[in-house]
Amino acid sequence: MTEFNDLEEVYKRFKERGIRLTPQRRVILEYLKTCPNHPTAEEIYHYIKGRLSRVSLGTVYNTLHMLKETKVIQELSFGDLSSRYDGCPENHYHITCEKCGKVVDFNRPLFNQIEAEAEQKTDFVINTHRLELYGVCRDCQAVGSETGLTS
Repeated sequence: MTEFNDLEEVYKRFKERGIRLTPQRRVILEYLKTCPNHPTAEEIYHYIKGRLSRVSLGTVYNTLHMLKETKVIQELSFGDLSSRYDGCPENHYHITCEKCGKVVDFNRPLFNQIEAEAEQKTDFVINTHRLELYGVCRDCQAVGSETGLTS
C-alpha cells in the first residue's frame, strides 16, 4: 500500500501542508478510499448528504478538485459521461460498461515498456498513459439475455 492509499498518511500530509481536514473532506476521502466502484460527484454528494447535514454539491466538487490536485485520488473522464472518481491514485486500468456506465478496476502490470518506447521514438517525455476498455458488464448482459437483447 502506498502512502496515498493509507488514510492516516494522507491526513498527516494534509497537516504538513496546512490543508484543513474538515468533516466533509474526511467523509468524502474515506468514502472514495473504501468504495469499490467509481462514483460520480453527484453519487458522492448523495452518499455524503446521508451522513452530514451540512454539505453542498459545490463542497463535494471543490473537495474532489483539491484531492485530485494533491494526487490523492484520480478523476476518470470518459467522453460524454460524467467524471468518476477513484480513491486509488496509482495508475491502473479500468473497464467501462457501455450500457450502464459502471466502471471497474482491471488490475494487471502496467504497460511501462510502451512509455519507454514512445519516449525513444517520439522525443516526448511521457508522464503517464491510460488504457480504456469498454464492454458490457455481467448485470447488463443478464438483462439483455432476459429481454432477448444482447448488444
